[in-house]
Amino acid sequence: MTPWGAVYVLVVLVLALPGLHRVLLIARAVRPRPVRPVPEGLPDERPWVTVQLPVYNEREVVADLVDAVSALRWPAQRLELQLLDDSDDDTFGAATPALDRARARGIAVRVLRRAERTGFKAGALAAGVAAARGELFAIFDADFRPAPDFLERLVPEFADPTVAMVQARWGHANADHNALTAAQAAMLDAHFSVEHHARFRSGLWIHFNGTAGVWRRAAIEAAGGWEGDTLTEDLDLSYRAQLAGWRLVYRDDVVVPAELPPTMPALLAQQRRWAKGSIETLRKLGGRIVRADVSAGVKLEALQHLTANLAWPLSVVLAVLLPVVVVRGGLGAADVLLGLPLLLVATGSHAAYFFLPGRARIGAVARALVLGPGLGVSQGRAVLEALAGRRSPFVRTAKGAAAATAPVAGWALGELALAAWLVGGVGAAVHSGQWEAALFLALFAGGYGWVGVAASRGRRPNGSATHNAPDGAKASAGSACASMPQAASASGARQPVTTSR
Repeated sequence: MTPWGAVYVLVVLVLALPGLHRVLLIARAVRPRPVRPVPEGLPDERPWVTVQLPVYNEREVVADLVDAVSALRWPAQRLELQLLDDSDDDTFGAATPALDRARARGIAVRVLRRAERTGFKAGALAAGVAAARGELFAIFDADFRPAPDFLERLVPEFADPTVAMVQARWGHANADHNALTAAQAAMLDAHFSVEHHARFRSGLWIHFNGTAGVWRRAAIEAAGGWEGDTLTEDLDLSYRAQLAGWRLVYRDDVVVPAELPPTMPALLAQQRRWAKGSIETLRKLGGRIVRADVSAGVKLEALQHLTANLAWPLSVVLAVLLPVVVVRGGLGAADVLLGLPLLLVATGSHAAYFFLPGRARIGAVARALVLGPGLGVSQGRAVLEALAGRRSPFVRTAKGAAAATAPVAGWALGELALAAWLVGGVGAAVHSGQWEAALFLALFAGGYGWVGVAASRGRRPNGSATHNAPDGAKASAGSACASMPQAASASGARQPVTTSR
């Protein structure tokens, strides 16, 4: 085996670990267990619920959001709606008619507009908690549309005094919009219905995904409140609450539809935020998790969750190395011993992972398997920045028509260059009869080509970036070969607010 081949084998072995972990999650998800009874019934005196809507320049979708949460079935005298509006456009004006309709239904409405946007989403949520009446907080990003029975179905979980938060599953309002949204839907369905489901039913830690969930005020305060020193304020608070002894609940049967990023630049902005935030949370809480008074299994799973994005830089190294190995004579005996098993682990486990929820079609799974590797350059850079302690401004996920002009931060050329390099490797592998290597190379070439071409088409003429407030941690990272990483926000200082009823 050549020195290049030895390095390649080492990288592939490390990257196989997330695939093996994926197999374990799948086993946990399908293992027969007693069915957990879903709490039902509400107390005669309903708890005060504050619905928080953190928005920033969301004029195209904010009215529909306000109308959706105003339709929640809950006594109006025990319901408060907070529009946490950090916008510098006319989002408030667009929301005003819907806010008036909410007031007409007897709902207490408060608009909080901060003098300074310190902390982005975390800062807005913290300011809202300080001004709120609620014992419970339901949080929705601007593109989410809860059903009227959302609170009726989730609030009974809080009869257990140890429950801090209940997370609903995300649905997808535009999963069939294009190939990109179909791939994302497969990824996110697996994240929720496999990862969240497996962890929760096994007694392991889960996390709030930044939206479509309900928090208990006492748990937020006991955990130290919303903090914005990571790009994943939701992941951060979730782990701090569980370190403090609280429980988080996942409800796969309650679905809240939302909009998936329909363009590659919008997706890359979202994914970079999630990847970087997970590593920032690891740096912040990793030591506390290791020292926590919980079982070794809980610690290992929590650390695996937070470290999963470290696979992204290695995936880029693999993409660079494999053509070199092919041209320099392959892996010899190791090619036979390692190639096929690792291919099955890396690709087969992800295919099973995406199929398991039972909602993804073959085409969507195939797209997800191709898209995953192509995110490596953007995600890898975000991870390295987080490891180096380099802070970055928040780039919001564009929604509605704004997504069509979402910028990408100058990395499409990197993806295109890698795609060309890998296509050359495919030719060399086919020529030398290294078919397993050719399959790996084709998968990576397809992913980087897709991301590079789509990102280039989506670029604004001036290449400028729009830095906006966070819309929260969404999904968790898996492997660099096909899973969608984690969440977003920053700095928690509270600022003066102006309010209106």
